[in-house]
Amino acid sequence: MDRLFSARSEICITIGIIGGAITSALGGWDALLKALVIFIFIDYVTGLIVAGVFHASKKSETGALESRASMKGLFRKMGILLAVWMSVQLDLVIGTDFVRNTVIISFLASEGISIVENLGLMGLPMPAILVNALDVLRKKAEEDAKKMHPENPEE
Repeated sequence: MDRLFSARSEICITIGIIGGAITSALGGWDALLKALVIFIFIDYVTGLIVAGVFHASKKSETGALESRASMKGLFRKMGILLAVWMSVQLDLVIGTDFVRNTVIISFLASEGISIVENLGLMGLPMPAILVNALDVLRKKAEEDAKKMHPENPEE
């Protein structure tokens, strides 16, 4: 029994260290990162449901669940987290948190729109407030990106 408790403790400590390192690399566990992780999870699960249950996926020829499309989705989600990690590094170099936050907001909007599309493919009507909130989020990300690289700086 003592060995079981010790092994369980070691597993929990290891998971905690790995989770802490990942969270730190992504700029800390704040509301933005938490929302992004939740959106990534919801988008992936709703995508699986659309393909596996409704056979209405736009990611496969038949609309059904395919392991190749599912793996591509997982790698895309990992790509999102790598982009956030990269933005954290850029912020460290320039001394801000602007790049990370803008990148996360951009991906939040994208993932949110994808979730709405998936739910629509399931036949679920979307409340206008949700669609409008995602549009506001998308516009905010675009405005923040323009602040970083204004097209006409003299204006």
